[in-house]
Amino acid sequence: MSMTTEWNAAAHLLCVQLGSPGDVLLCTPALRALRAQCPDRKVTLLASPSGATVGPYLPDVDAVLSYEAPWMKNGMAAPLSAHLDWIATLAAQRFDGAVIFTDRNASALPAALLCRLADIPLRAAWCRDDPSGLLTHWIADPEPGAMLRHPVQRQLDLVRRLGAEIADERLAFVPTQPDLARMRTRLQAAGIDPAGRWLVLHLGAGAQARRWPQHRWSELIRALHERIACPLVLAGGARDTALIDALALPPGARVHSLAGQLGIGELGALLAQASLLLGADQGAALLAAAVGTPVVHLGASPDPQHPPWRVPGRVLNHAMERPDGQGARHHEDTDGPAPAQVADAVSSLLKQTESDRIRAAIRG
Repeated sequence: MSMTTEWNAAAHLLCVQLGSPGDVLLCTPALRALRAQCPDRKVTLLASPSGATVGPYLPDVDAVLSYEAPWMKNGMAAPLSAHLDWIATLAAQRFDGAVIFTDRNASALPAALLCRLADIPLRAAWCRDDPSGLLTHWIADPEPGAMLRHPVQRQLDLVRRLGAEIADERLAFVPTQPDLARMRTRLQAAGIDPAGRWLVLHLGAGAQARRWPQHRWSELIRALHERIACPLVLAGGARDTALIDALALPPGARVHSLAGQLGIGELGALLAQASLLLGADQGAALLAAAVGTPVVHLGASPDPQHPPWRVPGRVLNHAMERPDGQGARHHEDTDGPAPAQVADAVSSLLKQTESDRIRAAIRG
């Protein structure tokens, strides 16, 4: 039996991605391909507790299991009995196969062992080391040595090797109607027309090195107010509220903060209605892309792992190349792009996307 035939017949599939919510979003095109591969296939997502929060909003996932794997970063140790219980839980589901998604720096072997002990007959993953019997379908991983890919392409290439392909490679996240309605109500209460032009500025960032200083945000808001003069909605985590409180806002600027107030469903609903997202947080940028919202991404490096993916966008790098006087070039950390440069990128992207909408309306 060929590899493709085996996976075509796997009607009950476990998809393993134990990283962050953003890591799960990066798998959504591959999940779509797997769902389309087999008629009446049931797809179950095995995710970390944080990654599992995305599950209810994924159209190609039927069920979600949350597991705090001890081998993952920030994973908590648990008694051996808890892990044995997890193996029994997976075995009781009688999965036909397991596809293990990892980033290019992680090993699939611990998850493969979990699936092997749960007696899942088909197990596939990218892997650099010989997995012996842990994987039934060992697909040699060329990253990061021979090549670098966007993580979405990495996951699509994995399932393509199993016979699953899809034309629609966009990320997926579907906000609920109640979340959309709540966000519309909150925007209207703040004097913002949900159907008009307004931007979301996400002031958070997962890595401290990508966080913009407060004075840069103040300068940027001033520049956006002078050039675009549309409402700005500030988003971020609870840790970002002190930064927001310290912002120096220009007179007349329409700025409304929802930082620390939104769950992932509400944030997705907010982004789905925005004209554009601006920020340095990779998870927020991926969520914006998943709901089809254009992205201006700050603080990224010239690396294929960064968004945007399949949405209009601009990437403004945090590090700049400078010559060292001997012909070599090195990256030098800075405070990031100048606020005027960011405002230029926002203006350019708004002009592009609004022109695209006009052309689409004319063609339609």
